[in-house]
Amino acid sequence: MKNLSALCVFLVSAFLEVGGDALVRKGLRSAGAGFIIAGFLALGSYGIVVNSVRWDFSKLLGVYIAVFAVVSTLFGRYVFHESIPNVRWVGIVMIVCGGLVIQFWGK
Repeated sequence: MKNLSALCVFLVSAFLEVGGDALVRKGLRSAGAGFIIAGFLALGSYGIVVNSVRWDFSKLLGVYIAVFAVVSTLFGRYVFHESIPNVRWVGIVMIVCGGLVIQFWGK
């Protein structure tokens, strides 16, 4: 149950981080200060949410990066309609395997 709640926090954090970056990117490309401000708020919120999991910092971010990698790639594919090459999916699998090692064997 503890790992499931951490996964939920990481998913929310990843959406805030990826969404915040997307808002800043849109603001910079279309000169919309409102988008940039909203992006800053989302990115600041990400920092608060991700740190609500009470793990060692290196474990916290090591596992979170695996979730972030998956969410950011899916966001690129389905929100920005980017083509994701197969080699990138191989890299994502490697990152997720690293996150699993950190989570379950990295004391």
